[in-house]
Amino acid sequence: MRDVTEEPGGPTAVPAAETGSVHVMVSTARTRLVLSGEIDVALANELTEAVSDAERAGLPVEIDARHVTFMDSSGVSMLARLAHRTPGRLTMIEPPDVVRFLLEVTRIGEVIDVLDTDPGFPEDPTPTDAA
Repeated sequence: MRDVTEEPGGPTAVPAAETGSVHVMVSTARTRLVLSGEIDVALANELTEAVSDAERAGLPVEIDARHVTFMDSSGVSMLARLAHRTPGRLTMIEPPDVVRFLLEVTRIGEVIDVLDTDPGFPEDPTPTDAA
């Protein structure tokens, strides 16, 4: 169902809220969670599963947050869990202003390193022929 608002000249479709997503990438050196869209309670199951995957990997974790448009307490809770249950300091890549605000207000930013540029994600090394 679409929301429609009445404007002079006829109805106009209102864009639906941007659904959030979380993806997990694991290399031999670290785990990256890629977040996009709205990180909220509707994504709680996916966030819990992604955090569990990151914990099982037992590697330092980085969060690619550059495409996050909204974050509620579900996202903050995920960050706190990762920051305290995974090795090394949690790293967040290019968080937008809405996320930076939450990092500051909740003080979770004190246990997270923020990077303003993406360092890239390492590919697993290709085996070389030992001839």
